[in-house]
Amino acid sequence: MKVVQNRAFALLSRATDLSARSAGSQRGRGCWSSIQKNHISNPRPFTCSSRQLSTNDLASPIPPPRKPGQKSRARIPLLASGCIFATVVAYTYFSGPLRADAAFAHHSLGISADSDGRDPSLPRYRISEVRKHGPNSDRPWVTYGDKVYDITDWIPAHPGGDVILRAAGGSIDLFWDIFAIHKQPYVRDILETYLIGYVDSADLVNGKLPQDKIEDPFLHDPERHPALLTLTLKPRNAETPGETLADSFLTPNDLFYVRNHMWVPRIDGTGDEHALTIELPDGDTKSYTLKELREKFPAYKVTATLQCSGNRRKHMTGAGLKTNGLQWNVGGISSAEWEGVRLVDVLKDAGFPVDKHRDGADTGAKHVWFSGLEAYGASIPLDTAVDPRADVLLAYGMNGQPLPRDHGFPLRALVPGTVAARSVKWLSKIVLSDEESPSQWQRRDYKLFGPNVGAAADWDSAPAIQEMPINSAITSIKVQNDGPTDCLDPNSPEKIATLQGYAFSGGGRRIIRVDVSLDNGKTWDQAELIDDCEPREGEPSPCKGRKHWVWQRWRYDTQLPMNEQHGDKRCSTVVVKATDEGYNSQPERHEGIYNLRGNLATAWHRVSVCTECRKG
Repeated sequence: MKVVQNRAFALLSRATDLSARSAGSQRGRGCWSSIQKNHISNPRPFTCSSRQLSTNDLASPIPPPRKPGQKSRARIPLLASGCIFATVVAYTYFSGPLRADAAFAHHSLGISADSDGRDPSLPRYRISEVRKHGPNSDRPWVTYGDKVYDITDWIPAHPGGDVILRAAGGSIDLFWDIFAIHKQPYVRDILETYLIGYVDSADLVNGKLPQDKIEDPFLHDPERHPALLTLTLKPRNAETPGETLADSFLTPNDLFYVRNHMWVPRIDGTGDEHALTIELPDGDTKSYTLKELREKFPAYKVTATLQCSGNRRKHMTGAGLKTNGLQWNVGGISSAEWEGVRLVDVLKDAGFPVDKHRDGADTGAKHVWFSGLEAYGASIPLDTAVDPRADVLLAYGMNGQPLPRDHGFPLRALVPGTVAARSVKWLSKIVLSDEESPSQWQRRDYKLFGPNVGAAADWDSAPAIQEMPINSAITSIKVQNDGPTDCLDPNSPEKIATLQGYAFSGGGRRIIRVDVSLDNGKTWDQAELIDDCEPREGEPSPCKGRKHWVWQRWRYDTQLPMNEQHGDKRCSTVVVKATDEGYNSQPERHEGIYNLRGNLATAWHRVSVCTECRKG
C-alpha cells in the first residue's frame, strides 16, 4: 500500500503542479502547499476545503493522446484549481489504476532483463531502440542515468516541455544539470512514474552511459569574443571587460555581456519566418512572422542599458556575506541602440483593447508573459507594456545589426529601465493574463528578502524585481607615474591617475551627480559627467527614447595620495557613489541590503589602488 501511495503522490504532484500554474489557480496552490507539507508524515487520501475552490474549476489533468508527429504544448490552459484534482486523482489511484502502466506494457514485448542487480521485472533497452523514440516519435523516450522513461504524457504538464522534448531519443542528464530544481526528491518521484525500463548493460560503461552517447545541448552555441570575462561555459555567462565599459558608450555587440540560462536556440536563415504568437485574455490567438512585424508596424529605436540583477554580486560576497549565484564583478551591464516595433502597437492589432485598459476598464489582464524558445519565461505589468512612455519594444536590431544569437536572434523583448531578466530573448509567445508568469524565473527567482531571511524564504511574499535601483561602479583606473614608492618619505609624490566608470538608475531616471572619494569616504568631490547624449553638429542625439534609459559614463582626473600603509605597499581607497534626478543615492554598505541571492548589490563601490614600496 505504501508503494501505491507514493506513486499516487507522484502523479498528484504532477497534476496539482500543472493546475497551480494555470490561470486563476491561486486557491489550488494553497491546497497543494498543505499537501506537500503533510504527505510524508501522514500519507493518506488528500482533501481540500470547499472554500478553496469552485466545482466549476474541474478539468481533466491527463492530456489526451497525441497523434503521431503532433507537437506537445508547454502550456495547457486548464480551469482546475488543483484541490478537486487532489481528491479525484488520489481516489482514482487508491481505487484502481488510472491508466495502463507503461513498464508492464513494454515488458510484454518480451525484452529480457539481464542479471545486473537492477529490478528484474523491468525490461532492458538498447540505446539504438531509445533513439527510435525521438522528438517526432508518437512515444518520446529519454534516459536519465541508466533508466529509460516514456515522457509522452509528461511533456504537456512540464514547464518547458518542448525543451525537454529536444532530449527525446537520448539522455536528459545534461539538461537536468542545468535546472537544479530537477534534483529535488519530489521531482525525481514524478519522473519515476514514467519509468519503463533500464538501459541494456551492453551500452553502459561502469554502469553509466559513456559521454559520447549523451547529447550536448550547447554543442551549437555561437563563438564568443575571447576578451569576454567568462563566469560559466555551459550555459555561457560572461562579463564585458572593464576597459570596454570605460571606453564605449554603446557596447560593441560581440563584447556585450552574456547572460544565458540555457543553450542558445538555432534559427535558420534570416529569421524572417520566425513566428510570434499573441494570446489574449479570452484565449484567442494571433501570430506574426518577423517579416510581418517589420512590414506592418513602424520601426522605433531606443538607446537602453541592460543590467543583470546580480551585477556586482561579487562585492556583496566580498563584504563577508554569503551569496548564491554567479559572482559578477562590474561587467554584468552593457548598453546598445535597439530597434524594433512597439509592443503596444502589436497588442492593439492583435485585438486587445489598449485604450480601455489605459482608462481603467477591466480587460481581464494585468500582466504580459514573455516566453522564449529555450523555455525561459518572465512577465511585466500590463500597465508598463501599454505605457506610451515606457518604450517597450519587440526588438530585432542591435547597434544597427540584426540581433546576435547570444542576444535573442531573431526577436526579443526589450523593457528599458527594468531588470534585464524581463527582456526575454528568442521571443516566441506573449500571453496577456490576470496573473504574472508561472515561470520559475518569475516566481522563484529574481526577488529580494530581508538580511535575516535564509534559504527557507516565502517566495510568494515578495514581488518580482522590475525597475532597477541606482548603481555605479569604477571600471578603469589608469595611473601615469606608476612604479615603486618611497614609503619612508612622508613627502613621496602622489600618483597621477584617471578614474572612469558608469552610473545607472532604472525607471528612466537620469543621473545628476557622481561623487568620488580618495580616502574611503571621508571627503568627496564630483566627477565629470561625459556628455554622450549631447547632439553632435548636424546630427540628432544618440540617445533615443521617451526617457533616459541609458547609463551615464563619468571621468575623474586626480592625484592619489597613497597614504595608507598595508604591509610593504602604500594604497589609496577610492570610492564612488551616484545620485539620480529623484535624489536616490546608493547605500554605504552591503550589510543593510544583504540578501542570500546577492541581487541588487548597489552599495558604494570601493577599489584599493596600491603601489609597492621602493626597496633600499
